[in-house]
Amino acid sequence: MGVRRTLDVDEVLKRQESGELKRRLRGRDLIGFGVGIIIGTGIFTLAGVEAKTHAGPSVTLSFVIGAVVAGLAALCYAELASSVPTAGSAYTYAFATLGEVFAWIIGWDLLLEFALGAAVVSRSWSGYLANLLGLSPEWFGEDATVNVGAVLIIAVLTVVAVIGIKESAWLTNLLVLVKVAVCVLILAVGVFFVKGANLTPFVPPAQPPSSNANALHQPVVQAALGLEQSVYGIAGMVTAAAVVFFAYTGFEALANLGEETINPRKDLRVGILGALAVCAVLYIGVSIVLTGMVHYTDIDSGAPLADAFDRVGQHWVGALISLGAVTGLTSVMMVELVTIGRIGFAMGRDGLLPKAIGTAHPRWGTPHRMTIGGAALIAVLAAFVPISALADMVSIGALSAMIIVAVAVPVLRKRRPDLKRPFTVPFSPVLPIIAALACFYLMLNLDVMTWIRFAAWLVLGLLIYYFYGRKHSRFAKQPAGPASPGGVESGS
Repeated sequence: MGVRRTLDVDEVLKRQESGELKRRLRGRDLIGFGVGIIIGTGIFTLAGVEAKTHAGPSVTLSFVIGAVVAGLAALCYAELASSVPTAGSAYTYAFATLGEVFAWIIGWDLLLEFALGAAVVSRSWSGYLANLLGLSPEWFGEDATVNVGAVLIIAVLTVVAVIGIKESAWLTNLLVLVKVAVCVLILAVGVFFVKGANLTPFVPPAQPPSSNANALHQPVVQAALGLEQSVYGIAGMVTAAAVVFFAYTGFEALANLGEETINPRKDLRVGILGALAVCAVLYIGVSIVLTGMVHYTDIDSGAPLADAFDRVGQHWVGALISLGAVTGLTSVMMVELVTIGRIGFAMGRDGLLPKAIGTAHPRWGTPHRMTIGGAALIAVLAAFVPISALADMVSIGALSAMIIVAVAVPVLRKRRPDLKRPFTVPFSPVLPIIAALACFYLMLNLDVMTWIRFAAWLVLGLLIYYFYGRKHSRFAKQPAGPASPGGVESGS
């Protein structure tokens, strides 16, 4: 017999009444946060890159597949977030259902996802700004030895994130208005330059990859089945779906704001599902326009949308797109910084990270220590490390977290059937199981090297848990026994 350390749900619910984190957000703020983090790299970069390298015009269907899988996962998030509104989201849900070890793994996983995502986006932001203003490539963009632009934007946004959640929401909502307007402009103008010939064939026939491809960059599912490496075709479309899933991952950040939402049982589900719906429509529309304006083999990988309008002589639209990219990527980083602070806050509060991290600033009511510490790590990565090769890890991290959330829904229903659930996933446990399997299948379509890096990160995390978190956890000194009030349960 062993001990399974699980958080008591009633205790989790009491935390939201502690008042450490200030309740200032409404449903519209959450939708703004959601759109703010979702619309960014996916729409300004990934759509073009994946069309060119994996899917051709069928990248539109890749975004549809990604939206469906994200929607299934979002339903699971909405049930848990409205029932157990708390900082930490998937981390806390895992702690309350599957136990401390799973909670640590998913928390460690989420920190990787959002930190790496913020570093990637900050470097992209620096490059777009250099392109827009003609700044020196020695200090801005991927060719810089030290990417000063990326460090500066992280520093500025960290100050905003620490000062207060309402200020973060105000800035994010302003940036969201700008980039949504740019997306509408892309659709309104670009539709007049779409050529049917560019969309034919919609699903290009499968073909071998470039000669420099190797087995480590082959999707796991192809390697496991002994299939020849290929791009385009149905397999390429699904591979692109696994990569562009990165573009939808932001909605999970909203579940971390449960303790700062005025009416979490209503507003969280409105924010999660509303933000995802808005972004899915924009992604699908923009990907159709992009691949219709330029043949997929000619798409520019660096700034695909701006280049597409330059090719048709609409340079003024290209300039506005660069402006939209700068604002869009700014809001992505803003929400990722906020999210990292909340995840670390929850883990510190439980003792898995140093206790000092799990405290809020007495005046601003934000998890300032974790926000600043996370921003420092992001700034170092963004300054020195070209991490475009690691972008797929954001997707694999998000997908693994969503599997845990999907599993947590039926587990929590069985353990706490009496829990008040303002929103419930229909057809449970069938739909959560489908959501988990769909996420896992997309993970299998990421390449072997991504899985190796992900495994290395998990091993590092387990070592930290074994030598620190397990010994300093709030449950470390509690006696084993049946269902103690602190949440320790006997188990095998």
